Amino acid sequence: MVIERIELVRTQLPLVEPFVTSYGIETNRPVLYVHVIGAEEEGWGECAALSHSLYTSEDVDSCAHAIENLLIPLLSPTTTAQEFITLTSSLQGHYMAKAAVEAALLDYQLRLQGVSFAAFLGATQTRVPSGVAVGLQPNAESLIKTVGRFLKDGYQRVKLKIEPGNDIEPVQIVRSEFGSKLLLQVDTNGSYTLEDAPHLSQLDEFDLLLIEQPLAEDDLMGHAELAKRIHTPICLDESIVSVATAEIALDMGACSVINIKPGRVGGFLEAKKIHDLCLSRSIPVWCGGMFETGLGRAANLALAALPGFTLPSDLSASRRYFETDITTPFELIDGFLEVPQGHGFGRTPLPEVLAGLAPQVTSLTIPM
Repeated sequence: MVIERIELVRTQLPLVEPFVTSYGIETNRPVLYVHVIGAEEEGWGECAALSHSLYTSEDVDSCAHAIENLLIPLLSPTTTAQEFITLTSSLQGHYMAKAAVEAALLDYQLRLQGVSFAAFLGATQTRVPSGVAVGLQPNAESLIKTVGRFLKDGYQRVKLKIEPGNDIEPVQIVRSEFGSKLLLQVDTNGSYTLEDAPHLSQLDEFDLLLIEQPLAEDDLMGHAELAKRIHTPICLDESIVSVATAEIALDMGACSVINIKPGRVGGFLEAKKIHDLCLSRSIPVWCGGMFETGLGRAANLALAALPGFTLPSDLSASRRYFETDITTPFELIDGFLEVPQGHGFGRTPLPEVLAGLAPQVTSLTIPM
């Protein structure tokens, strides 16, 4: 395994519709790929960061800077993904930047070995139940129309984004319109405080799968106390950045469900550790999405095919977000997405599609 060069590839894709959360509005998906090139194979990794540092402290520009100036200089032509984790262990933060490089190295290694990412991880499923995230809607009519369209498409679970002042009513509307059998959960992106516990307890009557990240990401104590005051299961997202923080959160009783996003925790190898921890404790997990293109979606699907992922994931079909994906698109079939079985992640950017997006390509020097 010898890496000849590495490229950073940047472009953007318009979303088919604006996605609104308590953080703001997303209209485009910034694309940052790490492209590892060898004599016989190549590997691709997608960065999960968005345009602005709202979901986490990272954004696509800071990730590109970290990859070029902090991470790639640590590599040699023979560095493996596992060795990369050790090399960067003392470098604080930069989770999404690390995850993108790790992914590219993993894809490259596995393609050389002729092994699928699903097989490498130990996946036990060949298809993954697909859920869909619904952003904040301007009115009840739009909410009903949007949820109804996704259910008609076949999605198995609906997640509603909520925020203070726009929470109980939309949940009530969806429950009333679509019934008690609908798998329904909510996500606040940390927009409440513990003082809102009496208000949040009103969600208990709607039999939700979970409430995701109700309080600030650093408020584990608050989450543990909130768990005592409401019956709806608490799921942590932004708070979980490593297997260590996951273990602390579980020990404290701060959550009973965890959303695993590889980009947020520094990569797929760490994500697998979190899965294994939760599986050993019978804690359900599910895989969150970050509007990834087909490249990142393929890798996430392999992760979500592990046995501990017992809840539908936020891994929707390509057309949920893009009119034209950069890779061969993922299609929803009977509420499921197929897990790629090809070598590596099983997806690469389609050259003609990527070229049509006029990408900016930066060649990076690997220390010898």
